[in-house]
Amino acid sequence: MHGTLGLIGSGMIGTSIARLAISAGLDVVLSNSRGPETLADLVAELGGQARAAPPAEAARAADLVVAAIPLQAYQKLPAAALAGKTVLDTANYYPERDGHLTELDTGALTSSALIQRHLADSHVVKAFNNITPHQLLSLARPTDAADRSALPIGGDNTAAKAEATRLLDLLGYDAIDIGPLSASWRTEPNTPAYIRPYLGEIPAMDVDTFLQWTHRTPGIPVPVPRLTELIETAVRQPAGEAELPSAN
Repeated sequence: MHGTLGLIGSGMIGTSIARLAISAGLDVVLSNSRGPETLADLVAELGGQARAAPPAEAARAADLVVAAIPLQAYQKLPAAALAGKTVLDTANYYPERDGHLTELDTGALTSSALIQRHLADSHVVKAFNNITPHQLLSLARPTDAADRSALPIGGDNTAAKAEATRLLDLLGYDAIDIGPLSASWRTEPNTPAYIRPYLGEIPAMDVDTFLQWTHRTPGIPVPVPRLTELIETAVRQPAGEAELPSAN
């Protein structure tokens, strides 16, 4: 398979996805809010299949787009350039970082539904939101591997979810369809499927130390039956109580 993956946001999750995509033979167009020149070192490291561009250009150049940005920046996503595209949303709602959003705090919307409203002419699929960046790399496996992990996807458009499933398979993961965007809370913070299954027991630590710790942790494979069980046992909690990853 050959194609171009656009990345809006080139932080830890975006960079991990870019590495997996290039290993799988895709071309990658990276972007961030600070300008293509700030990605020169990363592009040089990734090699000839990668280039940097402004977000709107990355969107237009891509067959499929990953929005790997903090939720607080969702209104900066270039809606016109993303029209007609499938957009994989990796964001999670953390009020201490994003500020409180009433529609999310009350459960009127999920964070992905909020992004879909902003990207009214795109097809948003929730993906890559329940795994830490290093484990996304370390747990990727070929299609027939016995220890292959699964990741959840959610969305309102069947064809877009099929695109997301094909991408996950290419990058090294099985996909579990959790339903529409309104059900995407099932894999967000405060749910059994979020982060911990891929990490195991998490020592008490602050956020920065947690991220450093994940880089020293190979991760635990989470196959389809186990992830399905965790998703099905989820009970919706108030989104406004979510805290940044740590032992909490």
